[in-house]
Amino acid sequence: MLQQLHQDFVRDGAVVLRGLFNDWIEPLREALAYNEAHPGPNFRDYTSQPGQARFFGDYCNWQNVPGYRDFILKGPAAAIAKAIMGSQRARIFHEHVLVKEPGNDKVTPWHHDEPYYCVTARQTVSLWLPLDPVARDSGVEFIAGSHRWGKLFRPRKFTAGSYEQRSDGLEEMPDIDAHREQYRILGWDLAPGDAVAFDFLTVHGAPGNRSRTHSRRVISTRWLGDEAVYVDRGGETSPPYPELAKSLRPGQPLPENLFPYCA
Repeated sequence: MLQQLHQDFVRDGAVVLRGLFNDWIEPLREALAYNEAHPGPNFRDYTSQPGQARFFGDYCNWQNVPGYRDFILKGPAAAIAKAIMGSQRARIFHEHVLVKEPGNDKVTPWHHDEPYYCVTARQTVSLWLPLDPVARDSGVEFIAGSHRWGKLFRPRKFTAGSYEQRSDGLEEMPDIDAHREQYRILGWDLAPGDAVAFDFLTVHGAPGNRSRTHSRRVISTRWLGDEAVYVDRGGETSPPYPELAKSLRPGQPLPENLFPYCA
C-alpha cells in the first residue's frame, strides 16, 4: 500500500491516507486541548471580527506538549512520511495546529509552503491530520502536479499582505479560483484517522469551515527527507527560527538537536 501511495505522491504531490492514525485521534485531541490552554510564542488568532467563530493556529510546540512529542517520536507518522517520500530517513521540521470553528468563513489562500521555510530538502512531506470529520467542501484542496512546476510563489500571510522579503525568483500565485477548470484539483471527505500527505511545493488552499456542527481541528506535521539544509530566503520566514540564521550559512545541514531523525 505504501509503495502505491509513494508512486501517487510522486505523480500528484498529494495523496489521501485512510485510517492510518485511528489510534492517535483521542491522544491528539487531548494534546491540542493542552496546547490551546498553554499557547506557545507563535500562537496566532486569525479571527477577523468580534463574535465570529474562531480561527487560530500555533506551531513549533512539539517538544513542550507531551502529546505532540509522543506522536512524533513514538507514533507511525515518521515511518509513513519516510515511505511516502521514498527517503532514506525522515526528520521532523515542526508541527502546525490550525483550528476553524463551525461556520468560520475565513479562506486560507492558495499557496505552497516551501517559500515560507528557512529549510529545504530533496524530499519533503506534510501530514495534514484532522481530528474531526471534514467534508470535501470544507477541506483543503490541492493542485495535482504543482510540485513539479519548477516555480516558487511569493508567500502570503493568512491575514493580509505578503511577507517582507524576498529573494529573486518568486512569482505571484495565479488566480486559480478564476480558472479552476484548467487544473486538476484534489480533495477528499476525511474521517478522524485519515490524513492527507503533500509535498512542500504542492499548491493548496482551503475554504472556510462550512460545517455548522464540527470544528476543523487539524494537526499537521512537517517532515524532511534527505539532504535537509538551511536556506536564506532574504527576509522573514515562518516558522522564524532566528537561531538558525545566527549559526548557519546557506546550504549547511540542519542541527539534529532541533530537527531529530525519527525514522
